[in-house]
Amino acid sequence: MTLTSDLTPNTLRNVFAQHPSGIAALCAIVDGQPQGIVASSFTVGVSMDPPLVMFAVQNTSNTWPLVRTSGRIGVSVLSEKNEGVCRQIASKSGDRFAGLRLDSTDEGALFLHDATLWLDCSIEQEIPAGDHQVVLLRVHGHQTHDNANSPLVFHGSAFRRLDAEQLVS
Repeated sequence: MTLTSDLTPNTLRNVFAQHPSGIAALCAIVDGQPQGIVASSFTVGVSMDPPLVMFAVQNTSNTWPLVRTSGRIGVSVLSEKNEGVCRQIASKSGDRFAGLRLDSTDEGALFLHDATLWLDCSIEQEIPAGDHQVVLLRVHGHQTHDNANSPLVFHGSAFRRLDAEQLVS
């Protein structure tokens, strides 16, 4: 067996796209304004004690330096109802929060409606990782929404939905 050794960024982007992942919006109120980024690298269950989750952010991000200044960051794990919201927040121009239904905490964590999960977090540690930073977040609170929404999945550079198995009776 021979594996390809082409590790150029474009090739790796296509290779890594073969791994399905959930999508999270990491948002906060900064100087009275909503700020946020979208991450397909979000991972839960990094640690149970202390409760930690993580994601990776590009070193070239213009928004992460703003979001990281907030004492708390709201993580909204996006659902299939949030596909348009995901595109809106990830856009490079315009009011990225116009018309969105939002909730926030007194500490500044900002959450998107219709998500599958909300996590109220603070930065635990940032670790340099090549052209990204790996960010460990400590979880302070959560809301699961009782499985009301199915998760949005990113795979093959496209948004996907999970098909639920139908029980036959």
